[in-house]
Amino acid sequence: MTDTTHTGDSGSDESRRTSVTKRGGGPAATRGKTTIADGVVEKIAGLAARDVEGVHDMGSGLSRTFGAVRDRVPGGSSKSNVTRGVKAEVGEVQTALDLEIVVEYGYAISDVAGNVRENVVNAVERMTGLEVVEVNIAVSDVKLPDDEDDDEGDDDQRRLQ
Repeated sequence: MTDTTHTGDSGSDESRRTSVTKRGGGPAATRGKTTIADGVVEKIAGLAARDVEGVHDMGSGLSRTFGAVRDRVPGGSSKSNVTRGVKAEVGEVQTALDLEIVVEYGYAISDVAGNVRENVVNAVERMTGLEVVEVNIAVSDVKLPDDEDDDEGDDDQRRLQ
């Protein structure tokens, strides 16, 4: 509420006080509440982690196997592939993340984990405005050069045709 003093035109010392009521509650951007779902943070973190050199895949061997099977089934969704290996706990202003990664052979695991942590923190904080309080990384496997990829199925495809 703002008070203003006006002097009358009649020359008298009499003053009037009028109150002006301000509508709204400040800038439009501060009105209301924004909530961010766990899945949104998981997608951002998953994409940011996969962008790091040395990360071969995300998730445990079992979840990668189920994901490969689901992707081959007609109508199967690959959307869960983005969040595989990522778990987020989102509060009002902070978030904590757990990631499970597969590192390519030849890369220093500590360097890859540090780069993943940095990339994930930067992406999540920039896109959501949430403070990332921790990023826990579990390395579940190392991709060896002679290992077959989970998504290689050319032999199976040829045999099925």
